Amino acid sequence: MTGKAKLPVGIENFERIRRDGFYYVDKTGLIRDFLENPAYVNLFTRPRRFGKTLNISMLKHFFEASSDKTIFDGIEISGGKRTV
Repeated sequence: MTGKAKLPVGIENFERIRRDGFYYVDKTGLIRDFLENPAYVNLFTRPRRFGKTLNISMLKHFFEASSDKTIFDGIEISGGKRTV
């Protein structure tokens, strides 16, 4: 193994991507945007393959009380360093 992160082709589960060491572009700033600018409805309009399902999975794990919050360690929303 070369030590490079694997590409998460076809994986839309935020927890699995974080736990299994897949390449991940930190989009947790989206959570801060939701908290600072509350809206009654939020609409995700993006072309196919732009990470809509992964972002919804990230939001689910962040707001769900039973989720393990350690998956957010070291990324922007936890106050950690932003990773690419």
